[in-house]
Amino acid sequence: MRQYLNLLSDVLDHGVDRPDRTGVGTRAVFGRQMRFHMADGFPAVTTKKLAFKSMAAELLWFLRGSSDVKELQQMGCHIWDANAEADYWKPKARFEGDLGRIYGVQWRSWIKPDGTTIDQLNDVIERIRKNPSDRRLIVTAWNPGELDQMALPPCHIFFQFFAVNDELSVLMYQRSCDTFLGVPFNIASYALLLHMVAQVTGLKPGEFIHVLGDTHIYMNHFEQVKQQLSREPYSCPKLWLNPEIKNLEDFTMEDIKLLDYQCHPPIQAEMAV
Repeated sequence: MRQYLNLLSDVLDHGVDRPDRTGVGTRAVFGRQMRFHMADGFPAVTTKKLAFKSMAAELLWFLRGSSDVKELQQMGCHIWDANAEADYWKPKARFEGDLGRIYGVQWRSWIKPDGTTIDQLNDVIERIRKNPSDRRLIVTAWNPGELDQMALPPCHIFFQFFAVNDELSVLMYQRSCDTFLGVPFNIASYALLLHMVAQVTGLKPGEFIHVLGDTHIYMNHFEQVKQQLSREPYSCPKLWLNPEIKNLEDFTMEDIKLLDYQCHPPIQAEMAV
């Protein structure tokens, strides 16, 4: 995870201070890339504690195609609570706890012009199984016609798979990157997704390529970033998935474990909403 620390240093040392939607302000750079080989271990940040169970719960929630924050809370994850309660969103919510047509809804139930829906993720998995050299193995959450129906427009907006030599890799583009709080979560989430899709398609997990657009640190996170940069990273842990699972929808929290994870203590910081 040294490259993640290098990214933090890059933003802190070379970024430009800019206003932002939240009013907090950011220091930002534009257009960066990180690459993580799964053979090197699972890319969980070790210079602070990664909330692995919350990350896994959120991903499973996305995979269910849910927009109900209560379902996420039932898995012990509360990272979307503030968005569900935001003053700008609550009048638009269709029911208590509704977050609108966010990530998982777009992945699993994209609405076509004729009113029918597309399960993008299932379609991609079938394409990988039948024609792994397909160049259209893409899932997108960025739906311009429905951005106003989302509690939060997607930050990680699309991902593409690439299969070669019995290995599966994934590239994800993220338009807006909260480098201190959000990016470690995003890295782990897409690495986990890669392992899961590789398993159900009979391939080995290869590489996660993370392409970052507006890459920023919030101004109220500077001291936390400096604290994290003062710490020496540990070796990457390992990921265990239940080998009996053959369908993406069958994964539960009990089927996902992080092994040999050694990390520094958590660093608290407030999330900008």
